[in-house]
Amino acid sequence: MSCVIVATTEDLLMMISKTVVQNFAMLGIGAAEVLKRANDSLCAQNKMEMFVTAWIGILELSTGKMTCASAGHEYPAIYHNGKFELFKDKHGFVLGGMEGARYKEYEILLDKGDKVFVYTDGVPEATSANTELFGTDRMISALNVKADANPKEILRNVRASVDEFVGSAEQFDDLTMVCLEYKGN
Repeated sequence: MSCVIVATTEDLLMMISKTVVQNFAMLGIGAAEVLKRANDSLCAQNKMEMFVTAWIGILELSTGKMTCASAGHEYPAIYHNGKFELFKDKHGFVLGGMEGARYKEYEILLDKGDKVFVYTDGVPEATSANTELFGTDRMISALNVKADANPKEILRNVRASVDEFVGSAEQFDDLTMVCLEYKGN
């Protein structure tokens, strides 16, 4: 039996980026510093001049305080007071794009039952046969169909909404989504 693994340069960069960010996060430093160090590390090895976007949130379980930073990533959606809304955070420059880039840290205070939804640009950029984009407005509507559901069901609802919207149109990007619920301490 033989196995063939095919990976694109983009796939390899994503895997390397994930590992680099994870390694710096394990040092216990702040979210902005994680992105700064990851960016500098990726720039030093980036002969292909490629980049990735990233969003990092470090949740303090005892308080619900999430310290976050963005490297050009999509805005997170936050469920608070019964509905999801986009959280227009402070975007930093993409990872691997320019050595020495600085990132701004911000905090989100989660109450028991609040949720955070993070996604790749493949979600709002999912395209119908009429070349119309799914967009963030449709995404927020899909999140709020049953906003009080558990994270797994929320992910299913958004995916079903995207699938219904695009129909049989071919897609050119991944749909990656993460939803977490803060259960309190």
